[in-house]
Amino acid sequence: MRRILIEADKCKGCKNCSVACMKAHVPEGTVFSLSDPQFESRNTILLDSEEKCRPLFCRHCDKPACVNSCMSGALVKNPDGHVLYDRDKCAQCFMCVMNCPFGVLKPDRATGTYVVKCDFCALHGGEPSCVKNCPTEAIYVKEVE
Repeated sequence: MRRILIEADKCKGCKNCSVACMKAHVPEGTVFSLSDPQFESRNTILLDSEEKCRPLFCRHCDKPACVNSCMSGALVKNPDGHVLYDRDKCAQCFMCVMNCPFGVLKPDRATGTYVVKCDFCALHGGEPSCVKNCPTEAIYVKEVE
């Protein structure tokens, strides 16, 4: 199973990963603004109490609490091991948001009616956009058991 891994010490907080994620999830040729709530990244770069960057990405957990708490079947773990979200099945209860132990899942900023989470760029094939666009290689994909 392939997972996104992070070496937080290499992260400089440039947010190239966030911009790449946003771009990967809008129609081709769309011009978007980073401040427009209609467009948002599925990852976050936080600053800890020591002002160090802490990238926050979906871990596509082995036993995902988000999937286990989803009553509508909108979240499923696929055979590749990735947790995927089907917006059309979502009941908007946000139990997945409340149960993610890492605080990764979130309601969308524009309407607050659906969940925003990493899909490992499943619809785009190849390496996830965040990985391809990290200049320090703090974010990478690795095959794990």
